[in-house]
Amino acid sequence: MQITRKTDYAVRCVQYLAEHAGSVTMIGEIAEQMRIPRTFLAKIVQKLGRAGLVVSRRGVNGGFTLGREPEAISLYDVILVMEGPVVLNACAVHGRECDMSNRCSVHPVWLRLRADIEQKLKGQSFADFALSDLKTT
Repeated sequence: MQITRKTDYAVRCVQYLAEHAGSVTMIGEIAEQMRIPRTFLAKIVQKLGRAGLVVSRRGVNGGFTLGREPEAISLYDVILVMEGPVVLNACAVHGRECDMSNRCSVHPVWLRLRADIEQKLKGQSFADFALSDLKTT
């Protein structure tokens, strides 16, 4: 599994908004501070907005803010919006049964790994990342 640049930018965007929770931030500021091309960021915030992770505010003092509190948004939430479900291989897709699963001794390993990754991602909220509180967990 590899996170795309689009998802990396989405994570940076949500991280920045989490660090500035409670305030409305203009897209240009986010783009500049997080080194994201502005046009690309505009598309990303639209997608995050449709999912309710980001809210746009129109008007003179318009911009963007989080749609939920930072502790209520996980890394998994952003990845799910941008990439879809975590997929390690075709036989370990959530909700789909592989025709080899009853004969393949590796199948349970793939399922456990996917579940472990999802659990780790769900356990990391943007409150954990706010204010550049770097943790190595």
